[in-house]
Amino acid sequence: MYDAIAHYLTHLIYGYYPYLAGTVFLLGSLLRFDHGQYTWKTGSSQMLSSKNMRLGSNLFHIGIIVIFFGHLVGMLTPHWVYAPFLHAGTKQLVAIVVGGIAGAMCLVGGAMLLYRRIFNPRVRQSSSLMDTLILGLIVLQAGLGMVTIIFSLGHMDGEMMLTLSSWAQSIVFFSGGAADYMQEVSWIYKLHIFIGLTIILLFPFTRLVHVWSAPFGYITRRYQLVRRRG
Repeated sequence: MYDAIAHYLTHLIYGYYPYLAGTVFLLGSLLRFDHGQYTWKTGSSQMLSSKNMRLGSNLFHIGIIVIFFGHLVGMLTPHWVYAPFLHAGTKQLVAIVVGGIAGAMCLVGGAMLLYRRIFNPRVRQSSSLMDTLILGLIVLQAGLGMVTIIFSLGHMDGEMMLTLSSWAQSIVFFSGGAADYMQEVSWIYKLHIFIGLTIILLFPFTRLVHVWSAPFGYITRRYQLVRRRG
């Protein structure tokens, strides 16, 4: 009975939930951009209180950007692409070192911002429940990521990383049978993935939507000339 329930939940969470989260993520972002232009912003609270804001924000954003692209490349790159010159165990070691540093930055910076949002009266008054909830989930996710490093140190052959990568690639490339890869995976990785999927699900309803509007245009746009009045 227990095995049947566990099997059902594994397929529900790691086979179907990713597609639900992804659909809400894409359609929700599109609908909010189309119907909620005035809410499409970061909602910065720096002018309310700047104490530790710059340090916490820089640590948080640098850490989360490195983590995002590290996961994106690491999880979705097929093994055969790097196998000729990089052993799976070596890749896992690189991921532990780089991910550990970035994860610590994200965790410390995020904790500073969360503390500020909860315990600074002016910032708390201007924050919505979703602002605090999503930041709390990201801090929790960063903490879980740091814990997974401890588990990963116990099997440096890279097999667990290959298993998780196979799951992610099966989901993204619609290969089928993705949940089967998660059957024997440790609970800490399962929880880490579940929280990550939940953040993706909630993304369109939070201030995180501002990442779609990253100002890359400033890099390539022409300089503006400002002249004094004659």
